[in-house]
Amino acid sequence: MSVDPPVDPRGPRFSAWMTSLVLVLAMVTGVWQLLAAQTVIFAMCTFVSLRLNPYGQLYRAAVQPRLKPTTEREEPAPLRFAQGVGFTFTLVGTIGYASGLTTLGLVATAVALIAALLNAAFGLCLGCEMYLLLRRFRAA
Repeated sequence: MSVDPPVDPRGPRFSAWMTSLVLVLAMVTGVWQLLAAQTVIFAMCTFVSLRLNPYGQLYRAAVQPRLKPTTEREEPAPLRFAQGVGFTFTLVGTIGYASGLTTLGLVATAVALIAALLNAAFGLCLGCEMYLLLRRFRAA
């Protein structure tokens, strides 16, 4: 597992908007390959590096240069954990859609969409909060 540097928090929110778009398209169309592509993105970010996220790359190349600089940074570990949670739900969703269990695919994808929208719209990263809660329990 690589060590990611601290992250501009606006990047993950941008990524969450892009993820939300992909998840809505997958749910509306039922195209499991689209959901599978999002699952691969989550996997790359979880198991290799956040820097592999194409939405993050788009943010750093096209959006961030147009924004006022910020010194605010987030630690990558909670973000990677959150990507792992997204990976789990989109993997279940992909398997559901691809195997004909459309309700399973829809429900799993909807859970991932809710989490992505909360992050995008309100900056509430449920996976990050889960990570911090688990760390508190481990420390106790």
